[in-house]
Amino acid sequence: MSATSVGAHRAPPGEVILSVTDLTKYFPIMSNGIVRRHVGDIKAVDGVSFDLRRNETLGLVGESGCGKSTTGRAILHLQPASTGSIFFDGRELTTLTQRQMRPLRRDIQIVFQDPYASLNPRIPVNSTIAEAMHIHGLWDAKEGPARIRELLRLVGLNPEHGNRYPHEFSGGQRQRIGIARALALEPKVMVLDEPVSALDVSIQAGVINLLEDLKNRLGLSYLFIAHDLSVVRHISDRVAVMYLGKIVEIADTDELFDRPAHPYTQSLLSAIPLPDPARERARERIIITGDVPSPANPPSGCRFRTRCPKFANELSDEQREQCINLEPALTPRDIGHPTACHYADVLEIL
Repeated sequence: MSATSVGAHRAPPGEVILSVTDLTKYFPIMSNGIVRRHVGDIKAVDGVSFDLRRNETLGLVGESGCGKSTTGRAILHLQPASTGSIFFDGRELTTLTQRQMRPLRRDIQIVFQDPYASLNPRIPVNSTIAEAMHIHGLWDAKEGPARIRELLRLVGLNPEHGNRYPHEFSGGQRQRIGIARALALEPKVMVLDEPVSALDVSIQAGVINLLEDLKNRLGLSYLFIAHDLSVVRHISDRVAVMYLGKIVEIADTDELFDRPAHPYTQSLLSAIPLPDPARERARERIIITGDVPSPANPPSGCRFRTRCPKFANELSDEQREQCINLEPALTPRDIGHPTACHYADVLEIL
């Protein structure tokens, strides 16, 4: 595979390649007993909307259990969406059967969080990368081996190591193998599901720099799912913040990190350690209290209100009533970027 061949996927900046609208994914709760009944739902993803542009990296962040990984899997049909629409290159995905979806999997690939769990330990690396080509009818006996060697070089691995098995590589090398496997089909979009969270901090930077280089060389678009805000800031063009199944704020990376407007985003950013002790002492730490509500029974109105410092300390009784009874829409609210908070107020982060 050459950079030129994949470069055909390039398009003018700003053109939307993936559009997600009101996406939901509910997991049914069944009662115990001889006759099992549907008694409720775990609302893992509940009305998520965003666009991904060509040659863009959209970071999707939030604490564990907020639904960000489920969102990525729903886009790929690994866990079919309950409702909503997913348009990829102008084609609706949610109505497709698994058979109809298969050809489109060439264009949308995923890199999983745990590189060892996502690789078959019984087959060598060359066969792992070639497997996708065989499945999609792209394998060529003459050119195939050369393409695999080129893919390994592309991700910074020695092509001579293609006959080794996954357990013979380090964690960072295994993740590079997973990236090479995803690139084998020349995709347009890659869902990166916490691709560096299982790696040692000392090698995370190498994988992140590789992903940035591949994006620029091959014209890729990334949905980058993570909880490490420092990594997200480094790699993302825009960032969407999720809380309990919903996006609560979305903005360009610099805008979000410098002037967050949602209380949840503000509290997340205030917890990032600063390398300058003087600045660390000067800034105000925003503390979130309480536990995350159950996605099976989320709070009415604003889902963050049960833990929101602004709700607890700054609002009047009348304003609190609005937070309790009316769910805030994800709109700009005169602050420059969409935020799901009735009383959003831009905060300058040190």
